Amino acid sequence: MRKRQRTAPVPPAQPAFPPPLRLRPRVTDWSLAVGVGAASATGLISLISGHTEQWSVFAAHGVAGLWLLLLLGGKLRRVWLRIAQPRRWDRRTVFGALALASVALTLLSGVWWVAGGDISVVSFNLLNWHIALGLALTALVGLHLLARAKPLRGRDVRGRRQALRFGALALSAVALWPAQQAIQRVLALPGARRRFTGSREAASFAGNAFPTSSWVADAPRPVDLEQWRLRVDGAVAAPATLTHTDVLALGDGPDNLDELEALLDCTGGFYSTQRWRGVRVGRALQRAHPQPGAQYISFISVTGYRWSLPLGEASQALLATHIGAEPLSHAHGAPLRLVAPGRRGFEWVKWIIRIEALTEPDPGQILAIHTSSFTPEGRGEK
Repeated sequence: MRKRQRTAPVPPAQPAFPPPLRLRPRVTDWSLAVGVGAASATGLISLISGHTEQWSVFAAHGVAGLWLLLLLGGKLRRVWLRIAQPRRWDRRTVFGALALASVALTLLSGVWWVAGGDISVVSFNLLNWHIALGLALTALVGLHLLARAKPLRGRDVRGRRQALRFGALALSAVALWPAQQAIQRVLALPGARRRFTGSREAASFAGNAFPTSSWVADAPRPVDLEQWRLRVDGAVAAPATLTHTDVLALGDGPDNLDELEALLDCTGGFYSTQRWRGVRVGRALQRAHPQPGAQYISFISVTGYRWSLPLGEASQALLATHIGAEPLSHAHGAPLRLVAPGRRGFEWVKWIIRIEALTEPDPGQILAIHTSSFTPEGRGEK
């Protein structure tokens, strides 16, 4: 009788993603969702963050992105076979595949921009696409959660090993952000020349030569100085209507304007430092005498675009008529634009025709900056 030989068991294949960093499926899914939420929230906050002390918002955004990148490997390892076989798809799989593709594209565009890359598609540069993809990603992840979300169970989060794996991933994301910044500086990569906001320097101290941009797509006609008027009203004791000559006379005359060196940091991805000339907002407010209840000052464009600043900050801002020795160009907001140091570019209202003192915040300005390009003035029809 022939003796049956036993074959040694074949050891399981080693996973592509290192076991010590693998999380349980539901923990991975919910961590991805929380990561997308954190990246979206910090990304939106970063759009209104321009002061140096707000750098931590951008650091948190970078860490959230790296956290998603680390989690994405574990998620792909689990679902790749199902995604790669379209015959196994259902409606929920489609949402999942779109969400994963959006995560990958959003992360790729962000990493590429940080590294110094750029590309323009349909008049949007790489940073604009990163923002657009991030908004789309947030919506897709929300739909994916509605379609496939499974609640966390106690056994999903219990266990010392699971806690160590989660902590290792989190610490890796936190450590990778400063490491990436340091590597760029040491290797003198293009991305190392960015400001902390991610913006790149463009034509500083070159007058009107720096790039022009407009939040959404405001495109008004050039303003006729003879017809143009500035209205100062709202919560003031003496509303005033000023011509261009009157505005210049608020200071010490057209040959001795107020001057302010300030850095404009555009959410489109560039920054430019210029010597702006014009008159302090406080001079116009003194002319109209704000009432005791006035707390905010709203700056309103010919297109209906508007943004407000606290009274104290607004008083120190500048109503610019010139950039260096050059009169302000139409594309840069002539005849009058706001210069608000520390604020992002979209808050520097262009083509100002009205200054309104407010007794409370203006919640409608968020809608106004997204709809002004649909007005006849914003489309250049009037």
